[in-house]
Order: sequence, then structure tokens, then C-alpha cells
Amino acid sequence: MNPVIELNLSLILLLPWYLVLGWLYWRVTARGRGARRSALALGVLAAAIAAATWAGAWAFAHADPAAAAIWKQVLASALGYGAFLGVLAIGFLVTRLKR
Repeated sequence: MNPVIELNLSLILLLPWYLVLGWLYWRVTARGRGARRSALALGVLAAAIAAATWAGAWAFAHADPAAAAIWKQVLASALGYGAFLGVLAIGFLVTRLKR
């Protein structure tokens, strides 16, 4: 497998789910609430994708080398998904506190 694809496979596989969650986050926090709220929501979504990418790459690089290749992808997917949700949760709390 291409090394670039192998490194980012967890992001590629979860990207449709990230799009669904991102759309839902956008509907709840930013839609129709002004330019500042929209800019904050876009920043949170960009940070969530960046965090998922970084966490997935970090997990893939630090997975147990004795484990099978699939477990590197499982760890990368799990940590990337957790980072994505964590950033969205923090963004949601920040937007709720700014009301």
C-alpha cells in the first residue's frame, strides 16, 4: 500500500462520518447566528480535522510494531475520532458559554 495512504487511512475512512458530525455541529452552533458565530464554528471544525489528522498520524507512528498492521489503523482511527469529538465538544461548550 502507498505509505501516504496507509498513514492517512483512518482519516480517509472516517471522513464521511466527520462530514456528518461537522454538518450537525454547524446546524446547532452557527447557522443563522451571525458572522462571528460562523467564523468560530469554521475555526472549530478546522481545528477538529487538524486534531484528528495529527492524532491519527501520531497513533499510527507509535503503535506497537509487533501488532498486525490492522491494529495500527484501529488505534489511529480511535484516537483520531476521539480528538475530533473532543475538539467539537470544547467548541460546543465555548459557543454555549458565549450566549
